[in-house]
Amino acid sequence: MSQELDYPSSLSAPTSRKAETFSYLPKMTTDQIKAQVEYIISKGWNPAIEHSEPENAFSYYWYMWKLPMFGDTDANVVLAEVDACIKANPNNHVRLIGYDNYAQSQGANMLVKRGDM
Repeated sequence: MSQELDYPSSLSAPTSRKAETFSYLPKMTTDQIKAQVEYIISKGWNPAIEHSEPENAFSYYWYMWKLPMFGDTDANVVLAEVDACIKANPNNHVRLIGYDNYAQSQGANMLVKRGDM
């Protein structure tokens, strides 16, 4: 039988806040992030990268890193852009998004780098 775990989170304690589904899991490795990028590409979705300061991460608007990578099929190119965004914004949260053209929505959305708090 599974046991329900409590994940304490408080607005007054920024380090306890959870952002996105994967934030409840251990930090993803580079290989795991690459697998997520490959999944996004295999579904025909367009990868995009966004970043935001940790104190503004729970607002609706994040900064877009360049334009979405329409039609890009090389996971290494996407990962290079993720790394470039992290280097340019070392204290920010960085998330990877997969835009689904058919459903006109986000098919995937995950935090790939948690900013300094």
